[in-house]
Amino acid sequence: MMYRAVTYWAVPYNARMPRLPPLHDLIAFEAAARLASFLKASEELHLTQSAVSHRIKSLEEFLGLPLFIRINRNIALTSAGERYLADVRDTLARLEAATERVTGGERKTLRISVAPALGAKWLVGKLASFQRAHPEIDLAVSSSYDIEVIRRGEADLGIRYGSEDWGGLKALKLADETVFPIASPAYVESIGGLKEPADLRRATLLRHPLLFWKPWFEAAGLNWPEPVSGPSYEDAMMMYEAAAAGHGVALTPKTLFDAQGTSLIQPFTLELPDRAYYIVLAPEAAEKPLTRLFTDWLLQAA
Repeated sequence: MMYRAVTYWAVPYNARMPRLPPLHDLIAFEAAARLASFLKASEELHLTQSAVSHRIKSLEEFLGLPLFIRINRNIALTSAGERYLADVRDTLARLEAATERVTGGERKTLRISVAPALGAKWLVGKLASFQRAHPEIDLAVSSSYDIEVIRRGEADLGIRYGSEDWGGLKALKLADETVFPIASPAYVESIGGLKEPADLRRATLLRHPLLFWKPWFEAAGLNWPEPVSGPSYEDAMMMYEAAAAGHGVALTPKTLFDAQGTSLIQPFTLELPDRAYYIVLAPEAAEKPLTRLFTDWLLQAA
């Protein structure tokens, strides 16, 4: 009979296991902190709200300090929670990357948050070339005006229309923009024509929270205030549809007008330099290789 030699490795008496909390407690903590809600975290993790609350409590007991301030139904991170969150996020990201490497997984996902009209009429048409060049990367595109989705880490980057100040987020300018009025030919005819800017007194002016009429009025020599009544649209695409349906005159960025391809017309030649399009990122996301790859490509594409 043959015997196989077996070597037993002695473990030093003073060796100890790492003092670590359960992984599912860390995942619940990261989700609750990112979403600022135990309820939203429970929905994302497919758990009950009480289960998420229990995991957070278990983690706090393990650490011996509170991670959240609870005020009625609202929560906010303590200073210790904010410090711990940064390390937890980095650790979870490293674990995810290590798991992909050891299992041979090579696909990566980039989460992009873009203003609705800009996404539909400008970005989507350009993404095909990026995906052909990088078939191993999945793009998850969502539409939103809310800049907080980037700050909370729900998106890796955002594409927004606005000014240079993004409240501590890093911003890379994509392109400057000009704005001007547009309308349907039938509507222009119905109000007796728009031969000069002052003829807009006969028109219904459509409004959007990011597009202001008063600067264009001033450039056109009109001492008119910003309209405070009339139809208002949060979604520029809906405003375009309203203009096409003959509801009034809309103010539009040139980029969206050029991409629209509708029968809307530009009654006046005056185009006013306005704000710009920006890639907006949280500072910690700006240096990630995947994010940097996409932002470099997008800056060239723009």
